[in-house]
Amino acid sequence: MSKTKPYAISKKVVYEAFLRVKANKGSAGIDEESIEEFEMNLKDNLYKLWNRMSSGSYFPPAVKAVEIPKKAGGTRTLGIPTVADRIAQMVAKLYFEPSVEPFFHEDSYGYRPNKSAIQALEITRKRCWKYNWVLEFDIKGLFDNIDHGLLIKAVEKHTNIKWVKLYINRWLKAPFQTKEGVIERTSGTPQGGVISPVLANLFLHYTFDKWMTINHPNNPFARYADDAVIHCKSEAEAMRLLESLNNRMNDCKLELHPTKTRIVYCKDEDRKENYENTSFDFLGYTFRPRRSKNRWGKHFINFTPAISNKAKKSIRQKVRDWKLQLKAEKDLTDLSNMFNSKIIGWINFYGKFYKSEMYSTLRHINKALIMWARKKYKRLARHKKRAEYFLGRIAKQNPKLFKHWEMGIKPTAE
Repeated sequence: MSKTKPYAISKKVVYEAFLRVKANKGSAGIDEESIEEFEMNLKDNLYKLWNRMSSGSYFPPAVKAVEIPKKAGGTRTLGIPTVADRIAQMVAKLYFEPSVEPFFHEDSYGYRPNKSAIQALEITRKRCWKYNWVLEFDIKGLFDNIDHGLLIKAVEKHTNIKWVKLYINRWLKAPFQTKEGVIERTSGTPQGGVISPVLANLFLHYTFDKWMTINHPNNPFARYADDAVIHCKSEAEAMRLLESLNNRMNDCKLELHPTKTRIVYCKDEDRKENYENTSFDFLGYTFRPRRSKNRWGKHFINFTPAISNKAKKSIRQKVRDWKLQLKAEKDLTDLSNMFNSKIIGWINFYGKFYKSEMYSTLRHINKALIMWARKKYKRLARHKKRAEYFLGRIAKQNPKLFKHWEMGIKPTAE
């Protein structure tokens, strides 16, 4: 008679976890094993993982620390677990998330099923028309500074599953493996971990969302992970709230980011006073006074979002990184297959509000395509205008080749 395992974990859920990790792609951890390599021996690898997890003998390996550049300059540390560890975390997430998700605040939008950044922007846009002031804030190094004791307390409040608590504890303590060596961790949850977003949301649910509901019920907010905006009726109210929020963060062993936390006046046609801050950035968009047209064609000044300069710069950099001028062996259909889905993603996200603001950035893609054409065809090498007309004619005949061409942002044809 076979001895039953101390923890009941479904093999089906382990397989489902693998499928989700595979769909998310992602690079190898410290063992350098890719998803493809893991899959070569899938049955054995998943059995081994299930066996260890259900017997309580699973210990997560160190997390590979990778420095990635921030949009605003500087770097942040991303933790990349091994493929097997990502699957283990996904197993725990599939068991744990349903027990916390129903408790989360409706205005928490980050890393949640059926919630999106677009929804957060939509509601913020509407509230900026109703409320004159915004308190925008950012938590300094949230993922590095989450207090383990407070987090475990929150985890225990929402689950009785012993193995989930056991492994969350182990993941929180898993060290970072850097080029210099191993760094032990005493706080935080690594950015890049599968379970990290749900744990960060749980921590901020008690630190911020629930606290706001109880202490500042008249100030609506939208939060996406550690990025949030709160709406206020007056400057005095915003200042009181900022002080209160500062104290709250300190109580929870966190700190507001000094330069990314500001009080902003939502200036528009009817709100004409002058204040130092009349714009703020949220989720890749800049909210500020802009010239808009009402349904009767009359122009007015409206406080509304459009793609931020930081996001434009980031897109231009990504297009440069494609190095189209070095892909002369490819034809236009190849380039479309390689990059069009990326372009569609940008347009779907950044074209949601005040679309015209991103046109100049999309024209940058045409410039890169012109460079490609000049490298590919000798007759165009020294003729920039001719290369543009050549692409313009193709865009006229085949506007669906690239999403921005379809929108009418084509190279000029003669």
